[in-house]
Amino acid sequence: MKLKRRMWSAGVLLAAAIAVAGCSGSENGRPNIILIIADDLGYGDTGPYGQAKTETPNIDRLAAEGLRFTHHYAGSPVCAPSRCVLLTGMHTGHSQVRGNDEWPERGDVWSYRAMIADSSLEGQRPLSDSTITIASILREQGYITGAVGKWGLGAPHTGGSPLRQGFDFFYGYNCQRLAHTYYPTHLWRNNRRVWLHNDTLAPHTGFDPGADPLNSDSYDKFNLTDYSPDLMFEEIIGFIDSCGEKPFFLYWATPIPHLALQAPAEWVDMYHEKFGEEKPYTGNEGYFPVRYPRATYAAMISYLDNQVGRLMTHLKEKGLYENTVIFFTSDNGPAWSAGTDPEWFGSANPFRGSEGFGKGSLNEGGIRVPLIVSWPGVTEPGSVSDHVSAFQDFMPTLCEITGATIPEVTDGLSFLPALRGGKQKQHEHLYWEFPEYGGQQAVITGRFKALRKGMHGGNMVFELYDLENDPHEMTDISAGHPEIMSIVREIIRNEHQTSANSKWRFPSTGE
Repeated sequence: MKLKRRMWSAGVLLAAAIAVAGCSGSENGRPNIILIIADDLGYGDTGPYGQAKTETPNIDRLAAEGLRFTHHYAGSPVCAPSRCVLLTGMHTGHSQVRGNDEWPERGDVWSYRAMIADSSLEGQRPLSDSTITIASILREQGYITGAVGKWGLGAPHTGGSPLRQGFDFFYGYNCQRLAHTYYPTHLWRNNRRVWLHNDTLAPHTGFDPGADPLNSDSYDKFNLTDYSPDLMFEEIIGFIDSCGEKPFFLYWATPIPHLALQAPAEWVDMYHEKFGEEKPYTGNEGYFPVRYPRATYAAMISYLDNQVGRLMTHLKEKGLYENTVIFFTSDNGPAWSAGTDPEWFGSANPFRGSEGFGKGSLNEGGIRVPLIVSWPGVTEPGSVSDHVSAFQDFMPTLCEITGATIPEVTDGLSFLPALRGGKQKQHEHLYWEFPEYGGQQAVITGRFKALRKGMHGGNMVFELYDLENDPHEMTDISAGHPEIMSIVREIIRNEHQTSANSKWRFPSTGE
């Protein structure tokens, strides 16, 4: 193994040995749990959901061996609040984190060099250290808990860091801003930095003066040595292999395919040959320039797909696959800028994924996401469920799977019966609020969805859509359904609590 591909540290092995004798999942018959959350992967970006341009044979296989949900919703249309909902079981009307708060009063948090010099400038505003998370509950149940990938829920040295939120092990990006490059100067292992063999190239850096966008050499400086998803996958395998007999919970929060567009050359070359020549993305919207943006976006997803396949193979070789439940989902809908092309790929199909309808929007393209669950002997191979579920449901579902007591205060509803093919209790409604991108609220009740945007600009009028007959949310039918609008207003009165963070309030409602 090359030096740059760091081996599982002795410190981690020691900590695992002290905590348990291992993680095969055989103890008390409880399954291992792997929760894979992609970053900005659209509903239609993989084969099981109709993707035709990007190849995802391993995710296809995961769906063929398990259960595919058609009506699953993210916790929010952007990263941090969606992950908060997933890990805490509280929707954004109640959750601690409701937007991407970079905690700027600390100092120059957007300066890459300043963050390198002072780790206290990294990370986002933290969860409180008394938060009940999926990880903290499963650890109490005897699970070894590991998080690998992008965190975004609490800066280093705060109560919101992963090891203060129920995880025994963490490796990856603590800070979302640093995750805007796949070649960072460092990642975190638990509570310390691990320095990589990458030059200091700040996210959002552009071309050198006089660079030719059509010359591939102009892009060399954006592709460095240590590709973070490579390193993180090695840590995943190391975490699994460091265990023995007790069950494990792995939260794999891959940064793929979030911007910037960066992928190993062999994967880009494969899609460049498949797609042909294309117009470069020159960096005019921020993020690094990319010679072949469509090929690179597809390459990133196929690279992730390959890692999913390698994980499945490794579990089978270790005799763990039959006693492991794997969840595969995404934190929100597809990005629509800086070289991504959601309309060309059909990334949000059958919904709209363009600007104003994909990431950052409470439209279906921004919050309807894939969910595939494979649990040998439980999920019926190749099955499909139209059960309406959301990120807050992971908390009670994993509690039921592991025999843990579901917290008294939760907005979630276990979908374990759906995994077993049994009778499933339904949500009476789902609620979202999003104080960014102009201020938004949404309610789903039955087949109807109420949505209002531009609240910070004074808009207080809801539009209403019939999702069964109008999945593109094109025709507002609110005028013809005053009874539904009355129900919607009552739901909001019951589900919205004023945030403790003034940045996540709605002044237009009197907050």
